[in-house]
Amino acid sequence: MSLMSEFKEFAMRGNVVDLAVGIVIGGAFGKIVSSFVADVLMPPIGLMLGGVDFSNLAVTMKDAAGAAPAVLWNYGKFIQSIVDFTIIAFAIFMLVKGMNALRKTEEAKPEAPKAPSNEEVLLTQIRDLLKQR
Repeated sequence: MSLMSEFKEFAMRGNVVDLAVGIVIGGAFGKIVSSFVADVLMPPIGLMLGGVDFSNLAVTMKDAAGAAPAVLWNYGKFIQSIVDFTIIAFAIFMLVKGMNALRKTEEAKPEAPKAPSNEEVLLTQIRDLLKQR
């Protein structure tokens, strides 16, 4: 088996393709949630906290000197990342919870009993005949 055909077989496996699709959708979902947090959620929270913008919170560790820029400790960006992560994690949790609920309802449906095979029918008839004797 050549290297190309082996690679093609590996790349076209169902779970590899599913993983690739999940990563692409996850990246797009992350951008949407980040925009929601930064542009929709955080401005009202910052306003309630007195106009604080978390992403701009920083401590100057060393002032700028000449051409050297100031050394900043940007803890606000870290806080913003924690808020983003919390919202994304909650959204994924709700999605998985919904999928699990759907899966449980599918599993709860009883399957129709299978029709007995020809051998079972014949054995039942033989049993009934033996009981009659």
